[in-house]
Amino acid sequence: MDNVISNNEPGLIIEDKKNSSDERDRRAKKYSRTHQILSLTGSIIFFAVLIILIFTGLSKEIENIAFNYTSNNYLALLIFLGIIGAGQGLINFPLDFYSGYILEHKYDLSNQTIAGYFKEKLKGFVLGIVIGIPLMLAFYYILSNSGEMWWLVLGIVMFVFSILLGRIAPTVIMPLFYKFVPVENEDIKNRLLELCKKTGVKVQGIFTFDMSKNTKKANAAFTGMGKSRRIILGDTLMNNFSVSEIETVFAHEVGHYTKRHILKMMTVSTLVTFLGLFITAKLYEASLGYFGFSAVNEIAALPLLFLYLSLYGLVTTPISNIQSRMYEWEADTFALETTKDRGSFISAMEKLAEQNLADKTPNKVIEFLFHSHPSLEKRIQFARDFQF
Repeated sequence: MDNVISNNEPGLIIEDKKNSSDERDRRAKKYSRTHQILSLTGSIIFFAVLIILIFTGLSKEIENIAFNYTSNNYLALLIFLGIIGAGQGLINFPLDFYSGYILEHKYDLSNQTIAGYFKEKLKGFVLGIVIGIPLMLAFYYILSNSGEMWWLVLGIVMFVFSILLGRIAPTVIMPLFYKFVPVENEDIKNRLLELCKKTGVKVQGIFTFDMSKNTKKANAAFTGMGKSRRIILGDTLMNNFSVSEIETVFAHEVGHYTKRHILKMMTVSTLVTFLGLFITAKLYEASLGYFGFSAVNEIAALPLLFLYLSLYGLVTTPISNIQSRMYEWEADTFALETTKDRGSFISAMEKLAEQNLADKTPNKVIEFLFHSHPSLEKRIQFARDFQF
């Protein structure tokens, strides 16, 4: 028996931990890669549908079907969009279901039942209809009645709507999907309130929400504007992280507020939106005749406008991600400077990687193009090197 090596030997423990870590990293990379492929496939399908509608004359055929049921342009628009939306939904359903349900269960990241999945989808669909129909009718009215400056009027309306949505989302929209309650744990609440006092931050509330009803992943966010401004913490975070780790995650979110990141991102987003609407409006108007369309408000021509807008969004997304990653670094710096707790910051990042099955070292090109956050490995190394 003297020659038998105990499983408690330090060498074996280290080796087991290394093997476990390597296996986790392999699963994380495979999970991330699968998500990227599914997302890319979805984008290709979306663009393919628009191209088919434009180049095959299908868009005009659907427009004719719509006008067979009504002579009213606005009702015809809704029928037109309904037909295309239903077709797109049917095409995308297998991809969406695999990505949102099967893949999450395959990697043991979901708590959702099949009934819960479809219930959430139904709520999202209804909400999309309630918000989307008035927006599309307003969009078409502006397109039909604002002359060559329709793009400017549309940009102003979109800006006002984004402000309104940011104001009501935490109190009206998000509660449709999650139950929000004030943080009740006295130890956690006192630590977080003390941090707010220390940094001079005024928020309308610190809430936790039942994230665990759908997923095992953890998250936190700063949401809302004005009186609806609040910080929300998933119950998956509250239940699995220590008080110090929760505090450092909270400090990161407070950093976004103190650095006015939401305001700055809205400002840049507004400028990018107006520029995009101007560019796409000019392209749209100049190319209508080439594709056989006669007016900017011709219903059959709208997929061409949506194609230009989508291509613009594709080009500007990496730019938005650069800005977002910069703000994440600033929020990390704020969290470290405020808490002065390097260990809790690092352990919180490690737990987020583990719980969310995040790829800590993504491909640099993928990270640059698609990631709104720096990689967790970079954030951890940043904390290790941080000078207080």
